[in-house]
Amino acid sequence: MDSPHASHDLAAELTQVLLEDHDVPSVLKSIAELAAQQLSGDRTVLCGIILKRAKRNTVVATSSAEAQAMDEHQAGFDEGPCLEAQKTNSVISVPDVRYEQRWPQYMEEVRDHGLRSILAVPLTVGTTSTAAMNFYARETGAFTDAEIEIAERYTEVASQMVAIALRIARYAEDAEDRRVAMESRTTIDLAVGIIMAQNRCSQDEAVQILKSASNNRNMKVRELAEQITLAVGQMAPATAFEP
Repeated sequence: MDSPHASHDLAAELTQVLLEDHDVPSVLKSIAELAAQQLSGDRTVLCGIILKRAKRNTVVATSSAEAQAMDEHQAGFDEGPCLEAQKTNSVISVPDVRYEQRWPQYMEEVRDHGLRSILAVPLTVGTTSTAAMNFYARETGAFTDAEIEIAERYTEVASQMVAIALRIARYAEDAEDRRVAMESRTTIDLAVGIIMAQNRCSQDEAVQILKSASNNRNMKVRELAEQITLAVGQMAPATAFEP
């Protein structure tokens, strides 16, 4: 059984992962790999992390290609122990998948891959998302009460790191959205200016001409604006924008 000192070392190790890895996917992958190591011992344990956000299940990290395949099946079927752990915020243990009656489609895939035990432990990642870790083993009854306790302790520490990583990812997505929006705005403004010069009209009139043309051609305003600016300048405009 792990000691409090070991738990402290684990927290330090996970913090180091967050500091050393340069992108969010690498951080999450390292967390999944460390989780698999925690329970592997003299046998191989696979691990994956499934995140549910905006009603969509996404496999955000796995310890191996096989774990990736299993979690992709689970997300695709929209059924399985990991999703149940997310929904109920409780630990789900399947000691022998050959006799598990829940989630029939997913269980068939697991059995076909020669896996026999599954453990799913929820992660606490925030109010707008839910997540859980899946552990797989080829042996029946692979996850004892002691190992379930180890997994729960690990996910308790890992939850903080996963939450931070996901927050960083959201900030990056928001920054990219702002950058794209600014570039689109620049392109449209340039196209409006070109239309004003060509038609000797006001800005409002130029905007209406652009919108009418986009409707008539069944094109987005931004796409038509790009065509107009390309036709005049022979190159796509860019905007200086620091997120």
